[in-house]
Amino acid sequence: MKNKALTRWTSEDSAELYNVRNWGAGYFDISEKGHAVVKPYGEGSDVAIDLMDLVDDIRKKNTSMPVLIRFADILACQIRLINESFRKAIKEAKYGGSYRPVYPIKVNQKQRVIQDIMEFGRKYHHGLEAGSKAELIAAISNISDSDSYVICNGYKDEEFIDLALMALKMGIQTFIVIEMPSELALVLERAKLLKVEPRLGVRAKLSARAGGHWDSSGGDRSKFGLDSSQIIDLVDDLRKANKLACLELMHYHVGSQVSDIKRVRQALQEACRFYVELVREGAKMGILNIGGGLAVDYDGSRTNFASSCNYSVQEYAADVIEVVMKAANDAGIPHPIIVSESGRATITHHSILIFNILDVRRFEPHTLPPLSEAKIENETLRNLIEVKDILSQRNFQEAYHDALYYRDEIRSSFHMGKVSLRERALAEDIFWHIVRRIANMIPNQNYVPDEMEGLEPAIADVYYGNFSLFQSLPDSWAVDQLFPIMPIHRLTEMPTRQAVIADITCDSDGKIDTFIDLHDVKKILPLHELDDNEYLLGVYMVGAYQETLGDMHNLLGEVNVIHVRVNKQGKIEYVREVPGDSVENVLKYVEYNPKKVMRHINRTADRALQSKKISSEEKKKFVQTFAVGMKGYTYFEK
Repeated sequence: MKNKALTRWTSEDSAELYNVRNWGAGYFDISEKGHAVVKPYGEGSDVAIDLMDLVDDIRKKNTSMPVLIRFADILACQIRLINESFRKAIKEAKYGGSYRPVYPIKVNQKQRVIQDIMEFGRKYHHGLEAGSKAELIAAISNISDSDSYVICNGYKDEEFIDLALMALKMGIQTFIVIEMPSELALVLERAKLLKVEPRLGVRAKLSARAGGHWDSSGGDRSKFGLDSSQIIDLVDDLRKANKLACLELMHYHVGSQVSDIKRVRQALQEACRFYVELVREGAKMGILNIGGGLAVDYDGSRTNFASSCNYSVQEYAADVIEVVMKAANDAGIPHPIIVSESGRATITHHSILIFNILDVRRFEPHTLPPLSEAKIENETLRNLIEVKDILSQRNFQEAYHDALYYRDEIRSSFHMGKVSLRERALAEDIFWHIVRRIANMIPNQNYVPDEMEGLEPAIADVYYGNFSLFQSLPDSWAVDQLFPIMPIHRLTEMPTRQAVIADITCDSDGKIDTFIDLHDVKKILPLHELDDNEYLLGVYMVGAYQETLGDMHNLLGEVNVIHVRVNKQGKIEYVREVPGDSVENVLKYVEYNPKKVMRHINRTADRALQSKKISSEEKKKFVQTFAVGMKGYTYFEK
């Protein structure tokens, strides 16, 4: 970047800097005029939507930042990619079974998202997975294809089981997956009462692990699933009840975002052994549900790093077909229907969070006074000044150690009352001048000691974004998930600032200080100097989990949502606009009665008027301001 300052910065430079063409999966790029663009039909299509133009158009509809934009056509492309990858693998391997996609509702339960999945997935008989009664009812209300599956996972009580059995009796292909030994007796009891033959699955607890953030989803200590002994007990109980023919499906799940294809294969090989043995035990079987885990390459590195994956969707499908086919052939049993619950890979790419930067806090030490003329009596402070004066490219490491030592000595002396506040302040300014100079030297070094790799983040700017990390990007906070972040404009200008991003909550955890990088994790993000115009950042690939995991930290509610479709000519259709939460709404969520709140404010204003603290005109204005605030957006509005 340093040499680039001598030449004109172009959109190509920004594309390389932010690595957009690697993590963008063909859906995201930068235009020649320096704006981020979305390609809703993927790579190879000429249709490209300028995000700045789209934001300007949204603004005309009186929609404020932050806003979440969902691109339905990207969702359609991902559904097609996963299904056609399996179709291709099945055809090339001459596999005897078929593939059925099932979307786990927990990944994003929003109604419009589910409707789109079922619409775009109709030709593939797309099904749904439910892990609660509410999700099951939502699933049933969206199923109109008699060939689509509804998979019931998670803990189940009597009401959940009844709902599933009634759906089955109405003609919906509903499978109840036994996840705990105690569930079977209740399922058989309710099925007998409702006079319906249940369609059952069993979740096997594998020893295989996913690795990464979600490693605890698999293995012996996983939350759900039956171990080998419990599965044998289940088979024996079904045989005793003359219901072994009801057991049609085997399910397993080793975790979300399985980044290494080797782990995918290892888990599947173990699962196939369970499946084969269930067939040999006399269960009907016929369906192997491989669960979720199909990973997303968030950083574009194509490695087995936690935020990436070292395989493509096509390789994933081919490996699944190969492993299952070999296991079935070796056992001499029919090839099963393969079901996958690929939620993250289906919807991650289709949502972008856009927010404006409200302010910036720069790390700029005070200008130092003419130290040569000052009468510095403290010897340690004089030593620190000497370090500053002799600092060079050749001695920067030694100077860093000396500066740390003298700075800490002065702090210790201050605690003991031997150094004044003014002297300490001067020492801190000198120390940070030294650190900033060293940080500027580091990029020119062939070798940088590990202890100094944290210098740049230590002096980075803090850009304050108009969003809540806890509401809109909870995985970034909870599990250190990395999301691609870059400005959506000014991308023909070289970014000259290094920054971290803070949200508008009062929580110290409300910040993003890790960013994607091809080879590691970056602690700073290159951004542009703020000018008089609004500066907008986009957080990409936030479709999975973020919308429904978010909480209302500081009572910052859901953001405005725009759901768009784009035709082949590039014309945008605003399918749905969902206003973000008002202050009144979020107060209701936490059990306040807005009418009582306003009555209390009125009474407080009346008392202030009676005691002559405010005038009648002020009272009217104050109450009106509170009333308008109750109806307003919870985020900062311009």
